[in-house]
Amino acid sequence: MEKEEIDRFILEITGAKRLKYLGIVQTLWSGYGSIVRIGLEGSDVPSVIVKHVQPEGGKHPRGWNTDLSHQRKIKSYEVETNWYRYQNNKGINKHARIPESFGVKTSDNEFLLVMEDLDASGYAHRRSSVTQTEMQLCVQWLAAFHASCMGMSSEGLWETGTYWHLETRPDELEQLDDPQLRACAPMIDAKLNSSTFQTLVHGDAKLANFCFAVEESGVAAVDFQYVGGGCGMKDLAYFVGSCFRDREAEEREEEVLNLYFNELFSFMEAFDKGICMQELEADWRPLYRVAWADFHRFMKGWSPGHWKLSDYSERVTREVTDSLKEIKA
Repeated sequence: MEKEEIDRFILEITGAKRLKYLGIVQTLWSGYGSIVRIGLEGSDVPSVIVKHVQPEGGKHPRGWNTDLSHQRKIKSYEVETNWYRYQNNKGINKHARIPESFGVKTSDNEFLLVMEDLDASGYAHRRSSVTQTEMQLCVQWLAAFHASCMGMSSEGLWETGTYWHLETRPDELEQLDDPQLRACAPMIDAKLNSSTFQTLVHGDAKLANFCFAVEESGVAAVDFQYVGGGCGMKDLAYFVGSCFRDREAEEREEEVLNLYFNELFSFMEAFDKGICMQELEADWRPLYRVAWADFHRFMKGWSPGHWKLSDYSERVTREVTDSLKEIKA
């Protein structure tokens, strides 16, 4: 897509008279494009965020430059486009704040997404660590998102959400230098997939993908490339791992789970989806550590020595694999 074509599209869907380039927000992973902020004149909104995906010439920062890796990323942008084109109109924003979509445009393997500028909407703060209130806001967001999407179809999205899903990561599994974990990986995956209760998971719910309002008054989430079906514990375990290291993650496990299920109960009751919350919690709570082991499996194959491969993570994973081996025996 040429710049003139993109500019015309933005003017058309926003009703603006003129555009002004306000700078790059960030470049995309592996050099697949960029996210920029565009100022608008004569529109109801002062600015928009434009995500332009141009996959040619990408280079993975850790060397995973394979056709499978490329195709996975292409699908992730197709999924995100579908999310904003269709799923964004499901009323999710009322309880779990996400950017509104002004419009999307595709051409071959190029993707253009024009979205609400959350900074301009009051969610201008990013965090590398969280206060207690900020942690609670994010857990509340996850509970609201999972409750809103409970039982929702994953058509057009990933059938199984999260960027580390086993089926999409055979290369990393092959590199995994842990025979017991490699052998148990399909059982971990099956355990999560066979949960009675399925929702949509964000799929990349790390702290960096949350945008905070002033004075800890609210939070919104971005980056829906890996949204798809699954158990909500995947998002929760991954989020906790992005905030807390080793001992703190272990010490706060029960607190986070209790907070999450209290919030989930409240939202599920409001949505009146006819699901027994006691049954849901009994099904999901034990899967928190299984979800942790699932991500640990990916990380251990993808980036051995990464700081997220903590003693706690290793112990949780060993506990899960030992229990699965007993069941199999």
